[in-house]
Amino acid sequence: MIKKAVHFTYKTGRRIAIAIVGSSVLLLGIVMIVTPGPAFVVIPIGLAILAVEFVWARHWLKKLRELISRRSAEGRAERADRHRQ
Repeated sequence: MIKKAVHFTYKTGRRIAIAIVGSSVLLLGIVMIVTPGPAFVVIPIGLAILAVEFVWARHWLKKLRELISRRSAEGRAERADRHRQ
């Protein structure tokens, strides 16, 4: 009985700590969009921290990765086309 209570407390505490740290980093990244700072580096880090415990964060991190990959590929294709001309 006590063992289950301790496990539940540890699990809940870990989830709360990850939520606080991840949310803080994510909010800091969002603030950096309008202020000087590396927002496009900090936002994925915040999502990665949150993705440890939350499925919705994993989903958004996956979408962000796909967007970055797509844009990167489009940029490489554009540079290759300009180089061929």
